[in-house]
Amino acid sequence: MDNFIVSARKYRPVTFDTVVGQISITGTLKNAIRNNQLAQAFLFCGPRGVGKTTCARILAKTINCLNPTPETEPCNECSSCKAFTDSASFNIHELDAASNNSVDDIRSLVEQVRIPPQMGKYKVYIIDEVHMLSSQAFNAFLKTLEEPPAYAKFILATTEKHKIIPTILSRCQIFDFKRITVDDIARHLSFVATSEGVTADSDALHIIAHKADGALRDALSVFDQMVNLGDRKISRELVLENLNVLDYEYYFRIMDHIKDGNYRETLLIVNEIIEKGFDGQHFITGMGEHLRNLLMSFDASTVKLIETSDVVRAKYANQARTVSLQLMIDALDIINKCDVTYRTSNNKRLALEVPLIQICRYSGQMNMPTVTQPPVIQTTVAVEPKPVPPQQVAISTHVIAVSQNTLAAPPPEVPSVVAENAPAQIAAPQSPPIKVAEAEPKPEHEAPVQSHHTSSISIKSITRADQLANSVKADVVKDRNNSFSFEQIEASLLRFAELRKADSALFYSALTSYKAVLQPNNVLQLTVGNTVLEKELHDRRNMLLEFVREEMKNDFITLQILVSDQPLETKKYLNDRDKLEIMITQNPNVGKLKDQLNLELDLQ
Repeated sequence: MDNFIVSARKYRPVTFDTVVGQISITGTLKNAIRNNQLAQAFLFCGPRGVGKTTCARILAKTINCLNPTPETEPCNECSSCKAFTDSASFNIHELDAASNNSVDDIRSLVEQVRIPPQMGKYKVYIIDEVHMLSSQAFNAFLKTLEEPPAYAKFILATTEKHKIIPTILSRCQIFDFKRITVDDIARHLSFVATSEGVTADSDALHIIAHKADGALRDALSVFDQMVNLGDRKISRELVLENLNVLDYEYYFRIMDHIKDGNYRETLLIVNEIIEKGFDGQHFITGMGEHLRNLLMSFDASTVKLIETSDVVRAKYANQARTVSLQLMIDALDIINKCDVTYRTSNNKRLALEVPLIQICRYSGQMNMPTVTQPPVIQTTVAVEPKPVPPQQVAISTHVIAVSQNTLAAPPPEVPSVVAENAPAQIAAPQSPPIKVAEAEPKPEHEAPVQSHHTSSISIKSITRADQLANSVKADVVKDRNNSFSFEQIEASLLRFAELRKADSALFYSALTSYKAVLQPNNVLQLTVGNTVLEKELHDRRNMLLEFVREEMKNDFITLQILVSDQPLETKKYLNDRDKLEIMITQNPNVGKLKDQLNLELDLQ
């Protein structure tokens, strides 16, 4: 059986043009070779798996190539290129600084630098993980690194540039390698799959690329694993099931319920995710990324910032059209705070569910359960059909439904007028209960129209009952509109500030340091000096309004938040020393008493 070579080695780039995702760096190196302006030392730094060592090897191979191509690439045919390919080149030396980090190792390297190359033009020393060298080894390497022989070139590679001493950094030409984008990794995986005869879904490759987090080597390792697992067929379901990746469809479903204010279905989906074994922190991270991608979909110029396939980008764009921008911003703020506090929470399930309920509430369409109304007990009036005298006015029967709460007291007698051939028993229709007022006293000169056989009421009495019913309905719908003074509402603001002081010091400062103004039509105007305080007030404006309206018993109070660049008049809160100075100014005898008794303020 032939020896298997992993894809990360088999498809490792051998020319500058085949390096994935580092066009700016490879272009700079090719220009330096073409113009014969090579530095004596290079420092390649960046995350793992982005091509640092690969570019170092290609650079070393190219500058020693005897017949480079017009595109400044190695020819792969000369003796130097063949020796490099067979790992038999004496001009290129690789040193692992993680295991050779002592002063003696660097001294041995410096001794080798003195020997000129036997074949080719340069001797190249590639030192990987150079940040692992000790301080003494760095100091021993300084002089040789700054003034090496003309034929010596040093290429240092590291993932932690901040650990390298500044004296080394100042002697190197630094190249920062970036993380490889999801699209670049997915394209390379598609190329590898085609070369290997593997059937792979586009979504599956994008999920693998996203899981790799910018490292092409990690993506190729996962690709090999999925090839073996799926018997040379990689599907989206296979990748999601075996990589512990939460399907983005869950987030689309959750967002559909959130924009409708349906917190019940939202919590049920979260419960389904948790039952599948996903950690809450994993869900929060994914939800934040989903909201961020939706926000990027609001503008065509920012859609390119979404690192996913074109099909999923289209889904983000479709959902973004159904969600308001303000809801997106509020949801991002809530999820970001949840991400910070989730790790330290004792009740992690609650810490996960409460932010989602808040987002549903901010959508403005939250479907909260309604309180069940008490059953309505209907009364009927049994009347025997009897002839009505000609002088009596025929009026349709009014049946009044009396609620259960009013049955505690004896029900008032309800007069009724029955038309000809009326049924023996009349049931009240289904209608909201109303209160029954006492009968209006009639003037002495107005005699009621009645019969010995039936009870009747006048047209005026019926009109009065209709007006009463309308007034009762109006009272149910009408909001509270009690009067209040500015001093009362200012005291209410201070009480709310004290209650929320522990949540945000900025919010407390915004309510206590700046003066409020009560404008006409119950408009409470708060003017602050910067946008930071404005955001703090805006984040809690709903709670603030609810608190003030409840205390003032007025549902028509509104809040207006303004930002002014001009100096604002702030409230002056006096400490004990300020109070004492005012007292002495108003009454000098207080100062004399203080001096005579040698009194001092206790400022503890």
